[in-house]
Amino acid sequence: MAAVDTQYQLVTFQLGEELYGVDIMDVKEIVRIQDVRSIPNAPYYVEGIFNLRSEIIPIINLHKRFHLKKAQLDEGDEYLGGFIILNIEGKKLGIIIDRIARVVMIQHSDIQPPPQMISGIGAEYINGVVRQESGYLIVLDIRRLFDPKELQKLASL
Repeated sequence: MAAVDTQYQLVTFQLGEELYGVDIMDVKEIVRIQDVRSIPNAPYYVEGIFNLRSEIIPIINLHKRFHLKKAQLDEGDEYLGGFIILNIEGKKLGIIIDRIARVVMIQHSDIQPPPQMISGIGAEYINGVVRQESGYLIVLDIRRLFDPKELQKLASL
């Protein structure tokens, strides 16, 4: 009997010129761009906080954190941007995205190890890369994006 290959559902989004994906089980929701209040003395990559149905959520700008350029979007695509609200270790935080793409199913066997010299986000934050017709999908490991001390600090904002 052949071993069953594990499937993953990923929420995919554009950040800069690359397409990224995160496990759908880590995504609470996707929200359109909202007013974000800045926080004095916050880390440089923290855009601020916003109120989502009486819950205060810190918003992280991965463009700043990883020195990525914003995506060059076509007219009308700016409406596809927003925040992905993630649930990491019981703490909610939002990341700014340039454009939401779609939810895709991938096979575990399709995930290749990340190349050492991947542009933008460091290989230590990446689970792997999936080859697609239009290029590559970079699968992020959101638990490695923020260490536990950093999550605690973000939660206390």
